[in-house]
Amino acid sequence: MDEVRPTSGAQAHGLVQLFPPGLQAIYGECRRLYPEQANPLQVTAIVKYWLGGPDPLDYISMYRNVGCPAQDVQEHWHYVSFGLSDLYGDNRVHEFTGPDGPSGFGFELTFRLKREVGETAPPTWPAELMQGLARYVFQSENTFCSGDHVSWHSPLDNSESRIQHMLLTEDPQMQPIQTPFGTVSFLQIVGVCTEELQAAQQWNGQGILELMRGVRVAGGPWLITDMRRGETIFEIDPQLQERVDQGIETEGSNLSGVSAKCVWDDLSRPPEDEEDSRSICIGSQPRRLSDKDTEQIRETLRKGLEFNSKAALPPINMFLLHSNYFLLLSVFIRSRKDSLESESSAAIVPHELVRTRQLESVHLKFNQESGTLLPLCLRGRLLHGRHFTYKSINGDTAITFVSTGVEGAFATEEHPYAAHGPWLQILLTEEFVEQMLGDLQELNTRDETKLPKEYSWPEKKLKISVLPDSVFDNPLQ
Repeated sequence: MDEVRPTSGAQAHGLVQLFPPGLQAIYGECRRLYPEQANPLQVTAIVKYWLGGPDPLDYISMYRNVGCPAQDVQEHWHYVSFGLSDLYGDNRVHEFTGPDGPSGFGFELTFRLKREVGETAPPTWPAELMQGLARYVFQSENTFCSGDHVSWHSPLDNSESRIQHMLLTEDPQMQPIQTPFGTVSFLQIVGVCTEELQAAQQWNGQGILELMRGVRVAGGPWLITDMRRGETIFEIDPQLQERVDQGIETEGSNLSGVSAKCVWDDLSRPPEDEEDSRSICIGSQPRRLSDKDTEQIRETLRKGLEFNSKAALPPINMFLLHSNYFLLLSVFIRSRKDSLESESSAAIVPHELVRTRQLESVHLKFNQESGTLLPLCLRGRLLHGRHFTYKSINGDTAITFVSTGVEGAFATEEHPYAAHGPWLQILLTEEFVEQMLGDLQELNTRDETKLPKEYSWPEKKLKISVLPDSVFDNPLQ
C-alpha cells in the first residue's frame, strides 16, 4: 500500500549525512529542474520492497512543470520514480557492482501528464502504473530501452480514454546521472492509442514518437500524455499515415519478437516415439530451457541486438528481449503469479541431451492478438531478410520464423522445420511468404473475427490455427 506525502526539506536538500547516495543523486537532478519545489508530493511505499512489500519503487515524486511557451510545451505534471536504480549501495535491493556500470537496472521511469484546468494537485494513478512496470522489470530482470512499446489494452487511468498503451523514450529534460553506484538514465512513459501502437509495431517506436513530437495535442516536443485526447495522430494529420507506410516499405519493422499465447505441434512425430520425445518434452510437460541456453541468451542481451545488413539470429530464451521488442505486459503486471520461468515447468534437461530435430509437418496455434501479427512478421520482417519470434507466455515454447540468409538458424531450405527442444524454427522462402500474405490477408484488419480460423498449405505441410484465448489457458493444450 502506498501513501502520499511531501518530502522533508532536509532530505530534499541532501542535508542528512546518512541520506542514501543513490537517492540523493536523483534528487539532485530533480532539484536542478525544480529548484523551487524542494518538497514535492511523493507517493511512498509504506512497506518497502526490501522489507517484503509488493511495490519495487520506494518513492515516486510528482512535480508541477510550467512547460515551455517558446516551444509550445503546455503545463503538466512530471512524475519521477526512485527504485529501479540502486538507491542504497548495500545489496538490500540491487547487487552493488561498482560505479562504472549501470546502477541497479540502470534507469528510472518518468511520466508527463497534461495538467487539467483547475487541477491543484497531481493525480496519483500514474504512480501505480509505474509500480506495475517496475514489478515487471524486477520479476523478469529485463530492462526497458528507448523505443520499446508496451501493450496494455486498458485506459492507463481506468477511464474511457483511448490512451491504452505506452511507448518509452528518453526524458527530454532529465539528463543521465553518475552516482556512486553507477549510471542512471531516465526513460519517459508516453501514452498512445491502439492505432499508434500498431504503427509502432509495423514500423518502429522511435519513428512514431518523432511523428507525435510534431503534433501538439498528441504530446508535442516533450511528449506530454493527454488522457482526454480523442483522436489519433493519423486522424489529426492523415498525411502521417503515408510517412509510416513509406517507412515500413523501405525499412521494414524493428519488432523482432513478442511474448504471446502460442503453441506448436509436431505432426510428423508418431505419438509412440518415446525416444525422440525427450527433445520436445519429458512426460507430458514441456522442457525448460537449460542453464547453458539461458546464459547464452543473457550474454546476447548484454551485448544488445543490432540490425545489420545481414540479420543474425541470437540464441533464444525470449524472456521478453528488450530493445525493438514488443511487450505484452498486462499478463505479467496484473497477475504476479505468472512468470516466464514458471516453476510448473518440468525438470531442466541438460543442453547436451537436446538435439536439433528436423520435422516434416508442423501445426502452429496462436490466439487472435498473436495471429494478427503474422502479416507484420512476414511483410515487415521476413521480406526484409530478418527473423521474428513468438515466445509463449505459458511455458518455454518459442516459434521463430526466419528468412533465407539469416545467420545462426538451424532451419534450412532443405529442412525448413527444425526444433531444438521447445524452440521451433520455420524457414520461409520469399515466394512462400508472398503466398502466405495473400492467404492471411484477412488478419490485417485486426477486427474481431469468428474463431477458430484455420489456414493450411498441404504442399508445404504447414497448418496455422487462430484460436480463442481460452484454448491457451491450459499451457499443455
